[in-house]
Amino acid sequence: MTWNVRIGINPLSWMNDDLPSLGGDTPLETALREGKEIGYEGFELGNKFPKDGPALKAKLDEFGLACVSGWYSGFLAELAPGQTNAEAVEAEIERCQPHMDKLRYNGVRVVVYGECGGTVQGQIETPVSARPRFAGDVQWRAYAERLNAFGEHLLAAYGLRLAYHHHMGAYVESPADVDKLMALTDPASVFLLFDTGHAYFGGAADPVALLKKHAGRVAHVHCKDVRAPVIARARNDAWSFLDSVLNGAFTVPGDGSINYAAVLRVLKDAGYEGWLVVEAEQDPAVAPSYAYAKKGYDTLRGLVDRLDQLEQAQGETLQAQTQAA
Repeated sequence: MTWNVRIGINPLSWMNDDLPSLGGDTPLETALREGKEIGYEGFELGNKFPKDGPALKAKLDEFGLACVSGWYSGFLAELAPGQTNAEAVEAEIERCQPHMDKLRYNGVRVVVYGECGGTVQGQIETPVSARPRFAGDVQWRAYAERLNAFGEHLLAAYGLRLAYHHHMGAYVESPADVDKLMALTDPASVFLLFDTGHAYFGGAADPVALLKKHAGRVAHVHCKDVRAPVIARARNDAWSFLDSVLNGAFTVPGDGSINYAAVLRVLKDAGYEGWLVVEAEQDPAVAPSYAYAKKGYDTLRGLVDRLDQLEQAQGETLQAQTQAA
């Protein structure tokens, strides 16, 4: 039986929203044309994509591509002075409407929720180690309550699952943070975006072990590989997240240290169905966009096909044994 996953890509291989100097002059159409030629079925969104639903669909239709999902910058981690949980959620509900309408119009089923309250991920002068942290269980539980309410709204109003992106420089970064978030949030309204690269950089020496713990909650996957020696330097020398990107911490599947055969095996065994998204923040002048995007696609495509072939062979063997008996 063919595994029901699709392979998509984030435009970061061609252009970087947080570091506009990386691929800033590359037209969106170049990324879409090359991605389609390589074999990708869809793209996640970036700042160069049309901002409204119909225009976005028209642009993607030009290239025969689907809209995979889009990053949403949420601000639920920190309350404004005097603000209640309910008021914070209501403000987020109002602010998110244009983005969620755009995703729904394009047939998207998950939204990438990136927590930006207090984050240092976009501050090039600030070490990742200076990231925000919740003071204790009271703050954690209040945050989980807000996320649950927001996730419930997204499902009810837009049919979108909130896929929470654990991220360097943010409140939820380490394996322990991911464990805590999953323990406190409602499995019916808050799901996990598992990012292999952020898992490794965040402290998971074996991202597969972390994935195994939470595979049943995974609604979206970012396939980001790592250059382990660079990440070791980033930790030891107190680099910022953006400095880590500029120095080559991340790359595409098949070019780094992560065992993607094991990652995909866990996802398949857990019944994951959805997108596998190649996402690797790199300087295209150092890591040429087309070549690296193709390497990432070829790596994932080959591994998915091998898993399907293995399952087919096992099925045929079982059938033969049953008939012989």
